[in-house]
Amino acid sequence: MDYREVNFDGLVGPTHNYAGLAVGNLASMSHEGRVANPREGALQGLAKMKSLMDAGYAQGVLPPQQRPDIGALRDLGFSGSPVEVLSRAAREAPQLLRAVCSASSMWTANAATVTPSVDAPDSRMHMTPANLQSSFHRFLEPETTGRVLAAIFRNEGHFAHHPVLPATPAFADEGAANHTRLCGDYAEPAVHLFVYGRQAFGGNPKREPRHYPARQTLEASQAVARQHGLSSAQTVFAQQHPDAIDAGVFHNDVIAVGNGPVLLYHEMAFLDEQKTLDELRAKLATPLIPIRVPLEAVSLEDAVASYLFNSQLLSNPDGGMTLVVPGECQEHENVWRTIQNYLLAGNNPIGEVIVKDVKQSMRNGGGPACLRLRVVLNEAERTALSGRVLLNEALYGDLIAWVNRHYRDRLTPDDLADPRLTEETLTALDELTQMLKIGSVYPFQRG
Repeated sequence: MDYREVNFDGLVGPTHNYAGLAVGNLASMSHEGRVANPREGALQGLAKMKSLMDAGYAQGVLPPQQRPDIGALRDLGFSGSPVEVLSRAAREAPQLLRAVCSASSMWTANAATVTPSVDAPDSRMHMTPANLQSSFHRFLEPETTGRVLAAIFRNEGHFAHHPVLPATPAFADEGAANHTRLCGDYAEPAVHLFVYGRQAFGGNPKREPRHYPARQTLEASQAVARQHGLSSAQTVFAQQHPDAIDAGVFHNDVIAVGNGPVLLYHEMAFLDEQKTLDELRAKLATPLIPIRVPLEAVSLEDAVASYLFNSQLLSNPDGGMTLVVPGECQEHENVWRTIQNYLLAGNNPIGEVIVKDVKQSMRNGGGPACLRLRVVLNEAERTALSGRVLLNEALYGDLIAWVNRHYRDRLTPDDLADPRLTEETLTALDELTQMLKIGSVYPFQRG
């Protein structure tokens, strides 16, 4: 059966700003308060999508969240008209205002965890939105995310949707950023690698990071695997190295990326590297191809600064693979040298490296891999998708025009209290849902 991977990229939202909300995300923290360029960010994201579409990869789009989230501010005791709510929040709790304006939903690798139908016992694709409970600004996303995914993957004969895990520290779930599907061909049954930072029940505190929080729990990963009907023979649970988390590796996709039988990872990705590889080899039906980047070649600091491992690893018809890296990889000499002399010249399927400018996203802590949710679909499932969400020339042109009509060129955290920004955003999102034909998914559209 014709299974293909579709990358669903998140559109950068109109309120894209640098608020420094993500603790442990060094890029986000270091750019706090700087001027952001929402229009440039959205166009950079669309340019990446378009170039991959032109290269023959299947590409989809997901809409941003409704921001500012006035409803969240009302829940926290701010009353009055929208203008009054924004004004009071700006005076009394500016960090809350920044949080409810966050455009972090652009990083759709955190939107959900997906199991293709070829791996599921009921032969349906399974999807669980991430609860993102580790940070308030992302905790606001799952409800709308669930509605968006349900609107697109609507056919119950092909798609199964599961409830968000309980929003408690014990079940902290960050979605596909900590999940990798390894296989031979996409149509072949796979092994699912779930990476966690801490264990909620019976964990060993000495094996947890000291400076920054571990966002994913073992219990959350196990619960998602159960929801999707994955057996022990199909899953490997590995702990992320605490030292990597303390170095700014807040998700596994900042230190490792996999595709097909290839696992490209840093020496410090896993707490027990050998055990992880042994389990993958024992359960994978095809030979595992591990590509290990040693610490002496790329330091943790440079891995985080360049986002080498937060790259897209894509399969080509000839059996080779393409690695899509952010432009920052060229700015770090040892990283670029590793790409040229180790990855491209090595005995592995990676035969091409494409560099993409996604600086607006990178400055907030998200690279090419953060911007996309990987969904493996067969031909019948692709046909069953609802809405106008698979990118083609016409949709690309419409989205470019939409961004240029509605997005501001510059935005500072102080601009978030401007009531005109709220009006601009709601107008833009209402038009977008009509363009994508996904119905009323936003709170303001649902009354």
